[in-house]
Amino acid sequence: MFIPKSNGKQRPLGIPVIRDRVLQARVKNALEPEWEARLEPRSYGFRPGRSCQDAIAAIFWTVKGKNPKRLWVLDADLSAAFDRIDHDHLMTMLGQFPARDLIRGWLKAGVIDRGRFAPTEEGTPQGGVISPLLLNVVLHGLEQAAGCQYTVRAGREPGAMPGTPVLVRYADDFVVLCHDEEQVHQVRARLEDWLELRGLRFNEEKTQVVHLDQGFDFLGFTVRRTGGKLIIKPSTAACTRLRARLRTEVKALHGSNAEAVLRRLIPIVRGWAAYYRAVASTTTFSSLDHYMWRLTFKWARRRHRNKSSHWVAARYFGRFHPSRRDRWVFGDRDSGAFLIKFAWTGIVRHQLVKGGASPDDPELTEYWRDRCRRKALPPMDKTSLLLAVRQQGLCPLCKQALIVGAEYEPDSPREWINWFAASKKMLHKHHFTYRRDGGTDERNNLRLVHSECHRQHHAGDSKRTTQSC
Repeated sequence: MFIPKSNGKQRPLGIPVIRDRVLQARVKNALEPEWEARLEPRSYGFRPGRSCQDAIAAIFWTVKGKNPKRLWVLDADLSAAFDRIDHDHLMTMLGQFPARDLIRGWLKAGVIDRGRFAPTEEGTPQGGVISPLLLNVVLHGLEQAAGCQYTVRAGREPGAMPGTPVLVRYADDFVVLCHDEEQVHQVRARLEDWLELRGLRFNEEKTQVVHLDQGFDFLGFTVRRTGGKLIIKPSTAACTRLRARLRTEVKALHGSNAEAVLRRLIPIVRGWAAYYRAVASTTTFSSLDHYMWRLTFKWARRRHRNKSSHWVAARYFGRFHPSRRDRWVFGDRDSGAFLIKFAWTGIVRHQLVKGGASPDDPELTEYWRDRCRRKALPPMDKTSLLLAVRQQGLCPLCKQALIVGAEYEPDSPREWINWFAASKKMLHKHHFTYRRDGGTDERNNLRLVHSECHRQHHAGDSKRTTQSC
């Protein structure tokens, strides 16, 4: 099938059958630990324990301060990277991996589009479970090819050697931070030769050489130096896409009630704010809140055409939030539910992951456990947030992480929005003392648990009760 891209083109998406998805997952679980121990320190895409936020934090720590050394940027993008991977080079990289014949079979399987079979002589299908890992394998060595070198410091993270560039990669998008324009062009020439051996090449439309004062967009963020300071904020394109989605969602809700509006919009607000809360988003959040007010007020006026603006404001807007003196909060007076605002999400700086840390390293078990517990929790209602903090981010029934887990987390605004849309099904407030035994809804009697754990717990109670009878 084909899915639309932001530039109007279409991206082919392969859909393996269930048997192949299961086999690819098994092979990936066997292959990933080996490559996690080898992949370069500033590669963050499609890797456990790493995210877009780590890539942005790596850029921040490289060029922050009043006098950064690397002010020139190669903002690069690869043209159809998944579709052009050279099969022979990939198999050479995999060496004597036991399941290499299975991988070669998937690569050469061909595709069926509209009833027609087409052979696949290059590339790996997008949509395959193992495809992202294979792309990381092919691009391993990109930092070395760009000339990146690191110094080993006892007890500290390796730092970039003076005079060398710094490359930050997320999947097939990457930026190279250089000292001057000449170094940028030298790095680009070296990388073009290196990529050609792997069947890859730059996307000329999206690859550019810019000065940091001019700024560039990366992973939905704008990185720019302004007034001698580095500012990272949500990109204009990302804000435009969000406004378009909000406008479309509200228009589709004409004729619905306030409860339906809240159910549709709250996950979007929480998800988008969760993705951008680690950068300078305060001004953007305030602007989006004003836009949301305009949309909801227009929706309310349309719903009650014969009522005055004062009546509509009194009906749908008020001080719904119990601890905020903001009378322009959109809500449902019947249920008391209300629409949260972007600006209510606090800005929390992301903690950069250690470059060479692998979740499969037994010596780093404590590091990953502590990192998971210290990770900023997603914006949620006050009671759930307090419970999660009190429980140190763990479910008291299964002792596993409440939020997403330590391996993979939502890595785009869309994924965060989908996560919040399903969060009511994923998490549940469990009464320590059951209501039937006199338990109340006070916080000291509540625990935040996985919904599946909650169902299993009560299923066990029902079974024990039946047996005792």
